[in-house]
Amino acid sequence: MSPKGFILLVDDNPTNLSVLSEALSSEGLNFRVAIDGESAIAQAERNQPELILLDVQMPGINGFETCRRLKANPLTTNIPVIFTTALADTDSKTKGFFLGAVDYIPKPFAQEEVLARVRVHLRLKQLTESLEQQVRDRTAALQQTQVQLVQQEKLSALGELIAGIAHEMNNPISFITSNLPPLDEYIAAVCEMLELYAQEYPEPTPTITDAIEALDVDFVLEDMPKILNSLKLGAERIQNLSNSLRTFCRSDSDNKAPGNLHQGLDSTLMILQHRLKNNGDRSSIEVIRNYGNLPEVNCFLGQMNQVFMNLIANAIDAIDEAIAAGKISSVVPQITITTTTDAHNMAVISIADNGCGIPASAQQRLFEPLFTTKPVGKGTGLGLSIAHQIVVEKHNGKLEVNSQPGMGTEFKIAIPISS
Repeated sequence: MSPKGFILLVDDNPTNLSVLSEALSSEGLNFRVAIDGESAIAQAERNQPELILLDVQMPGINGFETCRRLKANPLTTNIPVIFTTALADTDSKTKGFFLGAVDYIPKPFAQEEVLARVRVHLRLKQLTESLEQQVRDRTAALQQTQVQLVQQEKLSALGELIAGIAHEMNNPISFITSNLPPLDEYIAAVCEMLELYAQEYPEPTPTITDAIEALDVDFVLEDMPKILNSLKLGAERIQNLSNSLRTFCRSDSDNKAPGNLHQGLDSTLMILQHRLKNNGDRSSIEVIRNYGNLPEVNCFLGQMNQVFMNLIANAIDAIDEAIAAGKISSVVPQITITTTTDAHNMAVISIADNGCGIPASAQQRLFEPLFTTKPVGKGTGLGLSIAHQIVVEKHNGKLEVNSQPGMGTEFKIAIPISS
């Protein structure tokens, strides 16, 4: 059994080294030699061996101290150590195992015993590494499954909530909007009748005159159309919000469908409108829409809306954090959304802010599940991980970040227009 690396022999006795070297060579095993503990530790740190055969009695630091230092070093702690020694007493063996050794080979050496023990521990090391890799793979798969379950749960709960709100809003909205036109006609008719009355009876009785003055009829007649227009604008705004909610919580089927990404972005901005407004600590965040000529994109629009929600909400958080830290007090807070197509028939959406930026060390881990740059209690570490999964795995696209601390952050999404 040939290891992928080498075995380190540590002994100050040339005869012992010769016997061990001959045994390992006969088996086709690679090895290197060290004649004292210090050089053994230095070699093991530079290039980690598969196994160390370590003599106990050596000049300088002995084998026990060498083993202790190897096990205390993160670079060498997992390397199996087999002691080679003439010390056969129980205390010596117990001390060696306590320090982390996996076995003893007594002197004088029997070649077959040396090879048998070496084979066993090389195989055990390979099995351990294989098991650790399986654990890492299973952990990664479980994390991915967790993210998918959280994403599905969030989408389902959010969709049900928003759909319910939109449905409940529809009835009063419909009632208001359907009654505004006849109300407009009635008010106009009453105003016209009052004007005719004033023309036909230019000298009203004292009682009517007092009532006209108390009511300030001229002001009321002038103000009623303004109130009606305000009601129309308010009803229209609520209707737009209801439409945005329905667009945002659009239920995705099992297959992609052509979707208007601009409509998804606008509906997301409408829902986040309350967070974009002046909040007392900062002025309103200016949203700059640089929309290009973007065709409908074959996608899961409901999931893409969730990506937009996460990225725009994070941009708002970054701006608020920068202002709280006094980093952009003299700059107008801005979020710039740019859409375009590239030469590879990809729809490209850029969401950039002039917030606090992200340190380079954190950028490398941004899309890891459960990693967050936000304070404890203010982030789950799943938003960007879910966004990355939706863009990359569900849409075969790319999600990249470009950020400099103090200069803001840009997230760039690219997904195929047709797939």
